Formats: sequence, C-alpha cells, structure tokens
Amino acid sequence: MTTPHPLIEQAEALRALDRNDEAKELLARRLAEDSEDGAAWVQLARCHLVVREFEEVIRTTAEALRIAPDDWDALVVRTYGLRRTGRRDEALAAAQEAVRLAPQSSSAHIALSEALMAWPERRLDAVTAAEHAVRLNPEYGGAYYALWKSASFSGRADTREIVEFAVRQALRLDPEDAWAVEQFAGMQAAAPGVRLPAKAAAYADALAAAPGSTSLRRDLDRTVFRMLRGTRWLAVLSLCIAGVVVDIFPTDGEVPKELPLPIGMRLYSVFLIALAWGLGALLRYRTLRQGARLSLQSLLRRMFWARLVLAQAVWGTLLALVIALVPWSERGLPQILFWTGLIPVLLTIWFDRPRKR
Repeated sequence: MTTPHPLIEQAEALRALDRNDEAKELLARRLAEDSEDGAAWVQLARCHLVVREFEEVIRTTAEALRIAPDDWDALVVRTYGLRRTGRRDEALAAAQEAVRLAPQSSSAHIALSEALMAWPERRLDAVTAAEHAVRLNPEYGGAYYALWKSASFSGRADTREIVEFAVRQALRLDPEDAWAVEQFAGMQAAAPGVRLPAKAAAYADALAAAPGSTSLRRDLDRTVFRMLRGTRWLAVLSLCIAGVVVDIFPTDGEVPKELPLPIGMRLYSVFLIALAWGLGALLRYRTLRQGARLSLQSLLRRMFWARLVLAQAVWGTLLALVIALVPWSERGLPQILFWTGLIPVLLTIWFDRPRKR
C-alpha cells in the first residue's frame, strides 16, 4: 500500500480538527505539485463534502476515478455528492461498485445504506446495509450513525430498539458525539413519566456536550418556559389560599368570619402561600442543573413573554400577600384585589397556550 504524501496526511489531520480551509490549501499545493495524485483528489472531495459543496465533490471524485478507476474510497465519497444532488441512480451505482471493490469496508456499506435511503421502497435494505457495516466494524461511530439514520426512516416494527442501540453504542465510543448526545437527550426527555425538571436537566447536559446544537437549545428553552409557566398556577393557588383563609367570599347560609381576622390566622395564610411556592418553585429551582438555571436566566433576558409570565406570577402572589396580611375591616377591597390578581393571570394562561409547544 502506497504511503500518502505528507501534505495529504497533514490535510487529513486539519480536516479532523475542523480546519477545513487550511486542509484545502495544503491539498491545492499538493495537486499543483502532482495533479495525478488520486489520494489528494479524494481528500479534497472530503473537504468539499464537509461544507456541502456537492458539485465540487462530484468533480473532484471524477478526477480521482480518472486516475484510479478502482478507487473504492473515491466511490464512497462520490456517493454522497451524487445523493445530495438528486442523482440517486448514479449514487446507488457508485455505492454498489464500492461494496464490490471493498466488501469488507464498513464505509462502503455505509455509503450503500445512504444511497438506498433515496428509494422509499428500499429503506429496509438501507437498514440491512447499515447493520452489516456495524458488524464489519463495531468500533466505528459512523456505522452507528448510519444505522440510526436508516432505521429512523424505515418504518420497521423494532425501530425504537434499533435507534436506542445505535445511540448508546455511539456514546460508548464517543461520549461527546454531537448527534448521539442530542438523540440521547431526546430519548430521556420522551421517557414516560419524566417531569419537566428532569427533561431540562437532560437537555442542559446534552447542550454542555454539544454547545453548537440549535435544536437542543430550542428544546431546553421550550422546557424551561413550560416550567416558568407553571409559576402562574402558584400565583392562582396563593390567591385562593388568601381568599379562603381571610374568607373574602363567605358562603351563603354560613356566618362569615368576623373582620379583621386575628394576626395568627393571617400569618397562617402567609405560611401556606410560602409553602406552596417553596414546594412548587423554589425547591425545583434549587435542584435544577446549572445549565438549566442559566437557560432560565437567558430566557428571561431574551424573551418578552417569559418576563411577562414571571411578572404575572409575582403580581398575583403579591396581591395574595396583601389580602392575607392587611387587617381588613370590610370585604369589598380585598375582593377587588382578588379579582385584579386572578383575572390577568388566567387570561395570560389561556392566551399563551400556543407558546408552550
């Protein structure tokens, strides 16, 4: 086997570090020295593939195959360029030829799985190809990605089991693998009976491992916002506690409590309000992961509706405390305060229902 030129090895290392432009420059230098270096053309094609320059992928792999028609690695890379430009027949032919030339290559079978996915009626075959790639090289994360991807669109009865297996195996190989981290967080959040704080923790942990994921950021924001929405129900509960204890709406047929109420009864209502908030919000917040806390703070800075939600919760609770603490001699004013606190909160709860999705 011919040893690659040092410039090609350096370019491959730079590409692995996401320094794609520098890798391209080195490969351009190498091809200026020797335009018949097929390995350089293949590596250049991979650089183009990273930045989704699919037409360039097709052009550069054509050069590599002109020099070495049996270069199965060039056929593998070419498959993706053809697949992404809608040339599915040619993509399938390239992948099948790569498998014929290198039947023991996991990468060739992964390319075949990718090509087969373009044919809806052959997506089960795509899963089979990916499973074969896993068997050929069970220590290659790309094989598990291909298995996850093909199974997700296959419609197989055991899709969930295959997907979970692929994600867990990918994380075994690389705990910071971006797609696997993201999918694992989604699996944890979608598990039956998982509460919102646990979902937020799962997304926050995943985002720490894959900070560039916009979908994880979106899911974390959505979960944190749903938690924030729940604080308004605590405000409603606080108003109800104050209203019942202070007896601002006496029941017909019963003797209303004499006003003003004793200080002990008023403090008791404050205690109940504090207990509701302590169990419903403060304790939850204290047990949140740091990432979820930071997301909550960030959401309050970025999103007007999040600030409004919190303001409504504070507003309702403050009015509940006023109702509970002031030694009222008449029921008219506390009744007005009760409805002033309750109606805006209930209106916003109803109005922002679409925003929780």
